[in-house]
Amino acid sequence: MKYIRLISRLIVGIVFIFSGFVKAVDPLGSAYKFADYFTAFKLGFLEFLALPLGIFLSAFELILGLTLILGYRRKTIFQILMWFMSFFTLLTFILALFNPVTDCGCFGDALILTNWQTFFKNVVLMVFVLILYFGRNSDYNSGLPVREWMVVGSLFLFTSLFSFWNYRHLPLIDFRSFDVGTVIRAEMEIPDGVPVDEYETKLIYRNQETGKTSSFSMEDYPKDTLQWEFVDSESKLVKRGYEPPIHDFAIMDPYGFDLVDEILSDGGYSLVMVSHNLAAADQEALSHALEWSQLEIFASDFSFYAVTSSSSAEVESISEELGLAYEFMAGDEIMLKTIVRSNPGFMLVKNGIILGKWAYRDFPLLEQLDPHWSELIGNASAPLDEEAQMLKDAGAYEEFSFDMVEFDHFIPELLLNEGARKRENGVSLAFIMTLMMVVLLSAYISPVKA
Repeated sequence: MKYIRLISRLIVGIVFIFSGFVKAVDPLGSAYKFADYFTAFKLGFLEFLALPLGIFLSAFELILGLTLILGYRRKTIFQILMWFMSFFTLLTFILALFNPVTDCGCFGDALILTNWQTFFKNVVLMVFVLILYFGRNSDYNSGLPVREWMVVGSLFLFTSLFSFWNYRHLPLIDFRSFDVGTVIRAEMEIPDGVPVDEYETKLIYRNQETGKTSSFSMEDYPKDTLQWEFVDSESKLVKRGYEPPIHDFAIMDPYGFDLVDEILSDGGYSLVMVSHNLAAADQEALSHALEWSQLEIFASDFSFYAVTSSSSAEVESISEELGLAYEFMAGDEIMLKTIVRSNPGFMLVKNGIILGKWAYRDFPLLEQLDPHWSELIGNASAPLDEEAQMLKDAGAYEEFSFDMVEFDHFIPELLLNEGARKRENGVSLAFIMTLMMVVLLSAYISPVKA
């Protein structure tokens, strides 16, 4: 029985470590999922807790998994584990029955499970948890309680710092479809021969004698048009087919035209600034993006796109308040959150390939790349007077071009800047991970029994 308990500890511990790690890598993803839960259960007033809970849950699961592996405070940990799994097994059963949220988010974006798959996964885990719980009095510890709790506290602190680091920048590992190096168009294609969505269509007819309506299938609808009058049709998805990794990528201009093909076909560089919520975006970053938008005037191989899911009224208000001269395109909120975990965030695309992504904290100012261009752009993009603006809107300047440079002039410096940022962030991350390893290694100074 001792070895069964040991195997149970290892299995549950590994699952919790994996679950906690993928959440810690992407704390904003966990926050978005908590916000979905609050909305689904009519608890929108708790949305301000989404990010703290996302960071806490990732650290809690990771530490719970580590303590199970290390064998710390087994009786206490087994009781906490039992309460935790009982709550989430019940919750996932409710989610599976009523489906208020389609994906529970238990493994972040690393492994997407349906609600029923999540529930059955929890049922299997509960078998191992019950073995540990009912055998808790048979297990014992040989370590010092104070020392073990100090290790647990230190691990919790370092894990929280690791999660916060990923929040401040971009996820250390990007599990989503818009990772750097992705060929976007290829991820949008549906291969030949894959299953497609299947729909059931019902035809609704009204009996002209009684006035009552009835539903019929496509095969047995009434042919007597004197007695039956067609009213409407309803289609219901009965079986979902193949869904490409990127299936909702659309960027609409103010006139309703989708700009995605234009961006993916552009042989030059397209810098896309993404802000799913302008009101919550960093205002200074929005202002600094103005210089990048003005670079279009000089670089023939560079385009700038600002995309948001905020309302047009909100866009107009914030643009006026901050003096933003660039135009905002419209995009789906979920899509924008998926593209980059930052508000705002930046994505550089060329020939439909994602070359780089940045959180606003890490994206360089134009003057950091070349101080002279900032001054040049500022002078050339001074606001036009009313008459000049009317001529510009009428197309009077279409044959005149300010193109002076190629954006390739900036790319080496931009990538060097990105490399330096990654090295600095890597040092910080390595420091946190080293501290975690020191704590973990210290745990084996006085080994505990299986």
